[in-house]
Amino acid sequence: REASIRSPLILFLQSTINMGIDIQHKHRKTAGRKNVKSNDVYLRLLVRLYRFLARRTGSDFNKVVLKRLIMSNKNRPSVSLRKLVASVKGREGKTAVVVGTVTNDLRLTQLPKVNVVALHFTETVRARIEKAGGKCLTFDQLAVQSPKGSNTVLVRGNVSAREAQKHFGAPGLPGSHAKPFVGSRGNHRA
Repeated sequence: REASIRSPLILFLQSTINMGIDIQHKHRKTAGRKNVKSNDVYLRLLVRLYRFLARRTGSDFNKVVLKRLIMSNKNRPSVSLRKLVASVKGREGKTAVVVGTVTNDLRLTQLPKVNVVALHFTETVRARIEKAGGKCLTFDQLAVQSPKGSNTVLVRGNVSAREAQKHFGAPGLPGSHAKPFVGSRGNHRA
């Protein structure tokens, strides 16, 4: 009977014996950002609001918005008005949500009525959206309007569209499309 009762120490030792060893853990990043690094008061308040909403509503939308609010400026790229309209096309009545800046696009001549939530709008975009009959909302207004993110479309800009991204890699090597840091593309042979 005594043999059938196992002490917690014996159970722990048996479980550690059966455990595998992780060799490639030395430089592994275990977690991303937990809080915003910016000193912007408005952004910090939004993070507090969406942290509360993500916890209390359990909505995946709020979790994604919180994660994107905490991201660095580089990972919150701007979205052009043309891309925004293309992503909302066929989803009339839904609100486009951009965790970043919405910028103007002169190639878009006809702007439909669209409601947009963003961290920042350029002056021309705000004027164009309101002239077309749409609304430019903030994230705290969105939290009141739809706390779970219903009837919304999350839109994200292209992170790899930065100029610096084009130079990543080794220019001149076979198969490499990295852009070299030269003034002209003339007689520079690598």
